[in-house]
Amino acid sequence: MATLSPAELQLLHRYWQAANYLAVGQIYLLDNVLLRQPLQKQHIKPRLLGHWGTSPGLNLIYVHLNRLIRRHNTTILYICGPGHGAPAILANTYLEGTYSEVYPSVTKDLSGLEAFFRQFSTPGGIPSHVSPHTPGSIHEGGELGYSLAHAFGAAFDNPDLLVACVVGDGEAETGPLEGSWKSIHFLNPVRDGAVLPILHLNGYKIAGPTVLARQSDDTIKALMEGHGYEVFFVEGDDPLLVHEQFAQTLETIYTRIHKIQQQARQQEIQQPPRWPMIVLRTPKGWTCPKQWNDKPLEGSFRSHQVPLDKVTENADQLALLEEWMRSYHPENLFDEKGALLPELAALAPPGDKRMSAVAHANGGRLLQDLQLPDFTQYALPISSPAVSVGMATRQLGQYLRDVFALNQQHKNFRLFCPDETASNKLDAVFEATNRCSSSTIINTDDHLSPDGRVMEVLSEHLCQGWLEGYLLTGRHGFFPCYEAFITIIDSMFNQHAKWLKTCNELPWRKPIASLNYLLTSHAWRQDHNGYSHQGPGFIDTVVNKKSTVIRLYFPPDANTLLSVTDHCLRSKNYVNVIVAGKQSELQYLTMEEAIPHCKKGAGIWHWAGHNDDGQPDIILACAGDVPTMEAVAAAWLLAKEVPHLKVRFINVVDLMALSPRPYHPHGLPDNDFNDMFTTGTPVIFAFHGYVRVIHDLIHGRPHPARFHVRGFMEEGTTTTPFDMVVLNNVSRYHLAIEALKRSIPAQEDAQKAIEHFESKLTQHHAYIRTHLRDMPEIENWNWKA
Repeated sequence: MATLSPAELQLLHRYWQAANYLAVGQIYLLDNVLLRQPLQKQHIKPRLLGHWGTSPGLNLIYVHLNRLIRRHNTTILYICGPGHGAPAILANTYLEGTYSEVYPSVTKDLSGLEAFFRQFSTPGGIPSHVSPHTPGSIHEGGELGYSLAHAFGAAFDNPDLLVACVVGDGEAETGPLEGSWKSIHFLNPVRDGAVLPILHLNGYKIAGPTVLARQSDDTIKALMEGHGYEVFFVEGDDPLLVHEQFAQTLETIYTRIHKIQQQARQQEIQQPPRWPMIVLRTPKGWTCPKQWNDKPLEGSFRSHQVPLDKVTENADQLALLEEWMRSYHPENLFDEKGALLPELAALAPPGDKRMSAVAHANGGRLLQDLQLPDFTQYALPISSPAVSVGMATRQLGQYLRDVFALNQQHKNFRLFCPDETASNKLDAVFEATNRCSSSTIINTDDHLSPDGRVMEVLSEHLCQGWLEGYLLTGRHGFFPCYEAFITIIDSMFNQHAKWLKTCNELPWRKPIASLNYLLTSHAWRQDHNGYSHQGPGFIDTVVNKKSTVIRLYFPPDANTLLSVTDHCLRSKNYVNVIVAGKQSELQYLTMEEAIPHCKKGAGIWHWAGHNDDGQPDIILACAGDVPTMEAVAAAWLLAKEVPHLKVRFINVVDLMALSPRPYHPHGLPDNDFNDMFTTGTPVIFAFHGYVRVIHDLIHGRPHPARFHVRGFMEEGTTTTPFDMVVLNNVSRYHLAIEALKRSIPAQEDAQKAIEHFESKLTQHHAYIRTHLRDMPEIENWNWKA
């Protein structure tokens, strides 16, 4: 029995033609937008940019999902993996009317249509990829590989949402996408929505064939069934036949999904479900001219971007373009004023049911603030600074445990971590929730259940993609990760930071919860891993993004970590990077001291310095927990060996406080910076990361050449904790020596102290090779030693 009546089939087909027409028009036309005159070269844009090849397939999927929404009153979020198919997605947002609602100057008439075409991929207009400018989108798509991870992140804790995710066959070749198929093993049909992957095989990338498109249906079916999916194929090049086949398949799949969820929610499912997916085979550049100059266009890589790229130079090409565009019969799609005909406009779902208007695609509309516990209740008591020890992340784990507990009813907070929650000493969270898995669970598993809210998978790409999808649809999350391996997702972070930067410029995009990283198990404390795990390069990546978006924090102890994390969880539209070790370390500030210190971003620790009366001989500064310990110990050594040297000690917890205020809103005002660092005193700065970061940040401050920075020098191995700072010249002895050389190098007691410190470094070198551990005076050192 046919799913579509003849009348409905014709209407769907005409709507598809309208979307295709608008997609072509955006690429080519500057004027004469409905071809009511013969097409002339002056009607063509001077630069032809955009991607046609994937657009007709994306339009096909869109129009049929609209039908599904209307028929079943369901809510669907459309994620377009081939993000360069923006002409198609934008066309549908315009046809649905959402685009004109968001951008009132782009009206639903001839002048609006001209503005719509003109803005595409032109100066002062909008990008050629699906971007934040596109209503209904949470996925940029400029960089391929992340659509499916975003889709699952959006579906988590959205039980009534169906996420339709189009995966391009070029995108399917990427590592992150290949890993994303496993996400169904974390989808719980009781509490989560559904993800419908649509693998769109149109045969070609930019210039060559795609791997999966050249595989047989049997091979693809075996691959996807191995991942756990039930596979449905739709293929063909006859539009009317494909319409019918696709409509039937969607109806079958929707019934399957509804049954899976209904049975699970009635506790009738005994085995993990096999979720459906679609493999759609249609020609590349479908409906464009068959060929040009005896070379194929439709069904070829030549239709990937602009199939006819010399239309202003070649009269025959221009005539072929006009023939192509008239083949959609715009006179049967739009009325005299340029508006979509009423019988076609009626095919779009109403109101917020439109995929371009669905609230989940503008997650700030749905965002509820987290219920947060009083972080001061988790404070470590500090009687004297730099005497007692504690684990900062252990205290943070207790705080996060109670974040889970307080938000259990709202189900809007998850922790995403690459199998490192316990390793990073955050395992207190398992008192409130479990690790998530919808696969088979056996009795030797630890804290594992389908309703767990700790998302552990050994893929930083998946953690990042899930978290982005979760945040972009209006929820909150936290991403702890080994510092060296967060660089795996550098480019994903880049895309998200750019997304946020652009959203800040679009008033209709509502603020979402910040993306919060905790980088631990960091470069300076890799006792059993070594050089492969030592790398602070993510800091460099982050610090170069737009100042309106990024924040970097280096809390030196437990109480500052708690204060910083609470602040980050309350923030919106930022990427917050927190760097803190998981080892037992010296503690410095009471909670009463930590809160104002974190708020200001940097401060003088008077207890660690000399009463300098405003004129110090040398300034010791630091950012990072291990550099702070070494700098504090250096101050202690200098006070002991050269007591008349006036040392000022400064700790920086908010790295961007160093930046001049015009460059970053967290930058210390000039007066505050100068009061703290003076305008001429030499500064020895111990930094967690690469030294050039500090030099870049202080550019524009008074006499920046006086700053001598010590940081990670790309020296590492499996060695003792103290030897790591020695290898990189950031040890207390190196810092103290440098301070003396830059302040009072000619004085006799300074020379004796330098010789003493150098002898200690020689002694250290020999000791660790004999005893395989640090010297007791290093291991047991504290301020009162």
